[in-house]
Amino acid sequence: MSKGYARFLTALFCLFLGGLMVWQFLLPDRERSDVENRTLQQRPALTLSGVLDGSYMEDVESYVQDQFPLRDQWTGLKARMEQLIGKRLFNNIYLCDGETLISKVDAPTDGLEETNLSFVVRLADGTDIPVYLGLIPSAAEVWRDKLPEGAESWDQNAYLAQAADTGLPQIDFSSALTAHAGEPIFYRTDHHWTSLGAFYGANALLEALGRDPLKAEDFTPETASTDFNGTLYSQSGIHWLMPDTMEFWVEEDGLTVTSWRTGAPEPGMLYDRSYLTQKDKYSSFLGGNQPLCVIRNENARDGGKLLLIRDSYSDSLAPFLAQSFEEVHLLDLRYYRMSPAQYAAENDIDEICVVYSVPNFITDRNLVFLAQ
Repeated sequence: MSKGYARFLTALFCLFLGGLMVWQFLLPDRERSDVENRTLQQRPALTLSGVLDGSYMEDVESYVQDQFPLRDQWTGLKARMEQLIGKRLFNNIYLCDGETLISKVDAPTDGLEETNLSFVVRLADGTDIPVYLGLIPSAAEVWRDKLPEGAESWDQNAYLAQAADTGLPQIDFSSALTAHAGEPIFYRTDHHWTSLGAFYGANALLEALGRDPLKAEDFTPETASTDFNGTLYSQSGIHWLMPDTMEFWVEEDGLTVTSWRTGAPEPGMLYDRSYLTQKDKYSSFLGGNQPLCVIRNENARDGGKLLLIRDSYSDSLAPFLAQSFEEVHLLDLRYYRMSPAQYAAENDIDEICVVYSVPNFITDRNLVFLAQ
């Protein structure tokens, strides 16, 4: 390579970098990335304390990364190039057969998986109301055959056997999902189960509680969205897959939903369709995260009151359960800090079900509140 050509390439590269810097300076800052579904770092304020403790430079680095021109396109291009050279794990998410994204489940290292089981046992010991434990294996277990050859993922079924050893009555979500593994029971771009998966999960719960199962022919699924790109789409950088289809199965007529988002009761919705125009479409189920939500059905088939101590999987599960129970109470320990046992007693709850996906259960530090 001649010196002149080397200088030309150096100048061209410097011009490219300089152009990006000018472009970034001229572009208005974005508040959030819809693709990544998160808030972006804004321009940090220069302060003496920030310079002295190093936080200012850390914020500047995050700011430059988050506000980089065409950031979403660059991350997608990076993932595509890595795929071409044979990479299959992107930000701890596997690109699997059938254009499916599956989150890798790492083996726990802090003992929280055992501690959280003990908290459920303490809840059961502290109340006369029957307590059931339902752990939902993720797609990494149910769809293990879709994982790339040699892919590692923690053995969730072994943990389910450990949970059964506690003596707590179990809800066998694993068998229910595995029996229908050939069906679209999980989203391809999101970690949640689909409405079909939630339907099978609801029947597993009803069976554990000695109730009659629901019948698929009693529902008329409505296609709510055909362009759902979930959390795995956002986190992986893989942005070329076909979007998921989202369905609503349960009729809203006859159901009353009450939410406690700010500590006071307010009318809620079984399906908040405003989210269907946003990135976070899964929050259309019950309107997303909230401390407490109650679904009432005066025409419920069997009656009774159920308390679900839950994660976000129950947002799409609860509408099905409301067909059997007169009241379904959903309590989220991330936001609800009072005693679940006391809540159950004060509201005449008949059964308590602790329902979590396995990855959430083994990492959630809020389950300590079960022992209150």
